[in-house]
Amino acid sequence: MLRALDIRDMLIIDRLELGFRPGLNVLTGETGAGKSILLDCLGFVLGWRGRADLVRTGAARGEVTAEFALSPDHPARAVLAEAGLPEEDTLILRRVNGADGRKTAWVNDRRVSGEVLRQLSATLVELHGQHDDRGLLDARGHRDMLDAFGGLAAARAEVRAAWRARAEAQAALERAEAALAGIRAEEDFLRHAVAELDALDPQPGEEAELDTRRRLMQGAERLREDIARAAERLGPEGAEGAAGDALRWLEGAADKAGGRLDGALAALSRALVELDEAGRETARALEALDFDPLDLERCEERLFAIRGLARKHGVLPDELSGFADTLRARLAALDAGAGDLAALQEARDAAGRRYDAAAGALGAARREAAARLDRAVMAELAPLRMERAVFTTEITETEPGPAGRDAVCFTVATNPGAPAGPLSRIASGGELSRFLLALKLCLAGPDTGLTMIFDEIDRGVGGATADAVGRRLARLAANGQVLVVTHAPQVAARGAHHWRVEKHVKGDVTRSTVRALSGPDRVDEIARMLSGERITQEARAAAEALLAG
Repeated sequence: MLRALDIRDMLIIDRLELGFRPGLNVLTGETGAGKSILLDCLGFVLGWRGRADLVRTGAARGEVTAEFALSPDHPARAVLAEAGLPEEDTLILRRVNGADGRKTAWVNDRRVSGEVLRQLSATLVELHGQHDDRGLLDARGHRDMLDAFGGLAAARAEVRAAWRARAEAQAALERAEAALAGIRAEEDFLRHAVAELDALDPQPGEEAELDTRRRLMQGAERLREDIARAAERLGPEGAEGAAGDALRWLEGAADKAGGRLDGALAALSRALVELDEAGRETARALEALDFDPLDLERCEERLFAIRGLARKHGVLPDELSGFADTLRARLAALDAGAGDLAALQEARDAAGRRYDAAAGALGAARREAAARLDRAVMAELAPLRMERAVFTTEITETEPGPAGRDAVCFTVATNPGAPAGPLSRIASGGELSRFLLALKLCLAGPDTGLTMIFDEIDRGVGGATADAVGRRLARLAANGQVLVVTHAPQVAARGAHHWRVEKHVKGDVTRSTVRALSGPDRVDEIARMLSGERITQEARAAAEALLAG
């Protein structure tokens, strides 16, 4: 709800402070007094696109501040949260327009862009009239309005869920098809590579083992020569024979040495044992170095095959076994792909059938709600002197989406036999405003915290029709806030709060002011609207009768 509007140095307003209240707020005044300027200033602070020359002549800048009260569940809070702005029960918008044309905006003392202002304004104010291109005249919102009127939130949620499930099933199918197409593109490579790897069957650690064996076999000949010479030196013709001779000689002399050779004899006995062990180990080593030259050839062939395959596939030799498993898995996916695709296609088709059923049910419910809305609007049009007009909610089929397959447009034919068309093109001026009032009355639900503004709604009507307009505006404002700019005393009399816009000329300077009216002042204003500048007692009596009303 709009609480206050503060305007400084805008057009012909130097300083103006207005406090608004719940219910029907009416603004009256003579033509040219500046009523439209108030709407221009409100639109400016809300970020609406409007006239550029707003700064008062001679002023360095113009400024407008608007204060709104937010309920705990007000939609503006979601916009504030998304923009990272503080959420409070009071929302203060301020916008400055420099004389050079530059504009700067703040929300609760945080600087923001014009886009944030416009997003907030969509949750704060509805302007109904010929200059509104966002509210009831915007056909993009008609489907949502019809769904709200028909209480179709649950059916629409079911369609949205079915659409999401269908989209997910389609995406899963497309991913599987793309993956399968990628595998099919390299099927020949996969089958050849797997056959090659299976034939070689490389094992982890095998490359290092083969390399070690190859090196041993390559160095075996030189090693055999050295080991054979060592074996010869250790054998009977070498160290072992010399030690044996020495032992026999010492044993022959031991009896005459009186025990002096016992230690030497023991040591030589031990040495002969060790020399015998060394000889046997050396013989085993020589035996181990015996190999078939073909073994070296076979070892090298396998080693080079493993290394070549590793280079070919860009992996380490020890990774070939795991790489082969990966390729086999891709081949298995290819072989199983046709069955998987069939299952995914069936899941997609089943999700599509569920969506079609939900969208069809929602479409039928929309057509039933449209018929009720048409009857309700037509019932409201008759008292507004538009009994010859025909209002129709047109539903046509459109591309499927999360809200169904229906396009909704509110159309009107102003005279019998005339072609129907969108509201904004068929109706104009006050006629359009009355259409919008009738439609808004029928669509009105629980209070959303929006401030509704009706501009020029009484153009071209008077008497009973103007009274019908006023009564309907009061009814619409009963649970919210409505601002109406009016020239009709019957409408002004229905207001819960009344302001008069006045223009004063002093010297060469024109100024516009706004004054709250009550009691005798309000009676005089409505009497002026009835009779003109000369207010008679009869006009006052008629004004009092309207106010009593």
